[in-house]
Amino acid sequence: MSHPFRSPVPASRMAGVPRRSLATTVLACALAAGALALAGCSGTAILPAPDLPTTPVILDEAAAAAAISRYRASHGLGPVMVDSSLIRAASYQAEANARAGQLSHEVGGPFDARLKRAGFGGRYAAENLSAGSTTFDEVLKRWQVSPEHNRNMLMPQVKRVGIARVDAPGSRYKRFWALILSDG
Repeated sequence: MSHPFRSPVPASRMAGVPRRSLATTVLACALAAGALALAGCSGTAILPAPDLPTTPVILDEAAAAAAISRYRASHGLGPVMVDSSLIRAASYQAEANARAGQLSHEVGGPFDARLKRAGFGGRYAAENLSAGSTTFDEVLKRWQVSPEHNRNMLMPQVKRVGIARVDAPGSRYKRFWALILSDG
């Protein structure tokens, strides 16, 4: 019967290596390999996500909607107005990104679920996120030069918007923006 920690290496080549040390090393390697295998199967990171301190920023949502409306008008599209349920949804996502210290459409949960939770009732909706911009004018320019973000702002069905910015001074980007546009 073989011992579970018995080495296939001949004893003559193991001279000077205590058996207890070898058994401990083999056990440690097996445990580490098992932990790595399990970590690869999980859908979450081994380390907890950051929970950075954040500060919501008071924005002039009407001025932001007016700027978006001017941009849309220059492309032959109708104006947008501020919607409080979309501001709630945008604030939630900006906060989630700021707390995580990263930019992700999924960090606050699936887009549809977040809209439903905020009381959204429309058929068309899109979300633009950004990080780092200091002013609304800066973030608007970034969205205009990004093909996907620009397409969202120029959706013909869009009538309402909600915008939010949440700062996380301890993060890499410092400022996290969310804009939600809808027909609703």
